[in-house]
Amino acid sequence: CKILRCNSEYVAATLNLRGSNRNAAYCNALRSYSHCTRKTARTCRGDLAYHSAVHGIEDLMIQNNCSKEGPTSPPRPRPPAPNHQGFESLDICNYEKSFLYKHGQPPSYQHCAAFGDPHIRTFHDDFHTCRVEGSWPLLDNDYLFVQATSSPVAKGSNATVTSKLTIIFKNMKECIDQKVYQAEIDNLPAAFEDGSVNGGERPGGNSLVIRERSPGQHVEIQAEYIGTTIAVRQAGRQLSFSIRAAEEVAHAFTEEQDLQLCVGGCPRSQRISRSECCRGRVATETARALCKELLPVEDVYFQSCVFDVVTSGDANFTMAAHGALEDARVFLPNAEKLHIFQ
Repeated sequence: CKILRCNSEYVAATLNLRGSNRNAAYCNALRSYSHCTRKTARTCRGDLAYHSAVHGIEDLMIQNNCSKEGPTSPPRPRPPAPNHQGFESLDICNYEKSFLYKHGQPPSYQHCAAFGDPHIRTFHDDFHTCRVEGSWPLLDNDYLFVQATSSPVAKGSNATVTSKLTIIFKNMKECIDQKVYQAEIDNLPAAFEDGSVNGGERPGGNSLVIRERSPGQHVEIQAEYIGTTIAVRQAGRQLSFSIRAAEEVAHAFTEEQDLQLCVGGCPRSQRISRSECCRGRVATETARALCKELLPVEDVYFQSCVFDVVTSGDANFTMAAHGALEDARVFLPNAEKLHIFQ
């Protein structure tokens, strides 16, 4: 029995009646009320509220000289019921909007980077320098798989650099088809492996886009459907990777997916001490002077820069540390965490 809906519509229609045509509007509201009760007659036959409403309407129509036939009040626009299904079908491919809708606040973000030797800045702001030769997962979760392949920086060197990056955006409902991005030294494409620049033909295909920021040097991939932005750069003979990911996305993995350099950093056996680097191809003081030009603060980015220039003999490594710092400046949710001192 929907008599309560009839009652509330009548109350809403008569709540703010004023002015010269108040009586006509009042009669319209009563006729609408009567019409509403007739529609519920079958289901409300034994309901006391229904019977008292029917008698009440008759009395009020007589008192106000209202005819039974005539115009009725326009139906009140009903507020949309909170329909999560409906919302999701519209906005599931915009992570920020949908998170705000569900939780009443914007999502939290985390940042990870791998650059230079490689140096890893984890989602938890730990900082390691790794030897990790071969292929290692930076990320392996429900939405993303990122693998970095490292090679020795120079013949006979302990130090390695990232020479290849593979990024897989996993298939997601109506948002995107699975997309694979692959970069190698001197080959930084501004498209996915299949030649496309977005997430495909699905309704939310444009929630994944790839843009070239600087030809052959800097590509940015925006994955709006998972609240994630990725930067891939080449500086000198190395690739670097930076990511800003929604916390919920960064943590969406199982115990089996436990090896992720962005989550746990380098395994202990693969860590190198930056302070023990000093037998290299460039004198430490020269490296410090070169790094100081782009990195005035002597934090871990500066230390990494010195380490890389000393071990590789390549001044371009100053650009790798500088690019990673610039990405961190844009991606870090908390600017106070930009510089790490060890």
